[in-house]
Amino acid sequence: MQYRKLGRTGVEVSTQCLGAMMFGDVGNPDYDECERMVHRALDAGINFIDTADMYSAGESERFVGRAIKDRRDEVVLATKFFFPSGEDRNRRGGSRRWIVQAVEDSLRRLGTDHIDLYQMHRRDWDTDLEETLDALTDLVRQGKVLYLGSSCYSADQIVEAQWAAQRRGTARFVCEQPQYSIFARSVEEFMLPAARRHGMGVIPWSPLAGGWLTGKYRRGEQAPAGSRFSGTSHPAWERRAVDVDPNSPARYDAVERLAKIAENAGLSLTHLALGFVAEHPAVTSTIIGPKTMEQLDDLLAAADVRLDTAVLDAIDEVVPPGTDVAGIDHGSGTRALNPENRRRSSADHLSAMG
Repeated sequence: MQYRKLGRTGVEVSTQCLGAMMFGDVGNPDYDECERMVHRALDAGINFIDTADMYSAGESERFVGRAIKDRRDEVVLATKFFFPSGEDRNRRGGSRRWIVQAVEDSLRRLGTDHIDLYQMHRRDWDTDLEETLDALTDLVRQGKVLYLGSSCYSADQIVEAQWAAQRRGTARFVCEQPQYSIFARSVEEFMLPAARRHGMGVIPWSPLAGGWLTGKYRRGEQAPAGSRFSGTSHPAWERRAVDVDPNSPARYDAVERLAKIAENAGLSLTHLALGFVAEHPAVTSTIIGPKTMEQLDDLLAAADVRLDTAVLDAIDEVVPPGTDVAGIDHGSGTRALNPENRRRSSADHLSAMG
């Protein structure tokens, strides 16, 4: 396992980050196995764990908190806020009102007195960014949070947040958590360079493209039981699965070509995919999200995989730099293209006519 500085902070994190999204009802509800996975990862040299308050409705945070209670000092602990937490319309987003409650809820579930990295899970278009930064800065000053981060921010959103923090003298986002994989490369054009320019760490999620880059989805074959496209997975994954056509010819074509590249390089497709993400100079730590111990052991074995130029060039032939395979949703889109935000209302139109 290798270690890199998290952006311009003095904190060193492992080049693999244990993602806990699959801990709990949505993935693996067996607490004892999840605890063993956490300890296996720590023993392998991982010192970075990422979760979120919305994963299994807070259950993931509880699993992580219980698993690290005797090893808290070994862990750079990251979690996220933004998504709804219950039916109350104010228990969501980036308002000061919700942030001060959300952090207390996460601290309680994690069983700790501070969060090392507190990340905004998505941009809140209904709340002034400066309100969000002011509230988060107060948490830093109180010692409840040490560093701030963003997730699924586009390049312009990253720049806006950095400028707003500088203008107001608030704490800034020190890292960004984007979707990045061989299938999701559009972030290479603007987002990753923006993060580098502003000295931000980058901790990509979904490096295996939701399982596609493990090779488990094959043309003409039934999806494995329990997988996202099998019809037998958790309802949360079934809802997400509709965003992508599981029978997309482009995806099957890419997987078949990439599998040959991996074979020629003496690697599994999974290790090829993880090695690809780790090679980008903007990337600090790649989030791995195992559901079982077997999966974790396979992912850990990829920690030191390096891809040479010939292999990277071959991957570029399959999915060109700066492009996405059809169906990728980076979660950073704005409302600008919604009809109500690109058409004048009747009143505006009449006013413009005089």
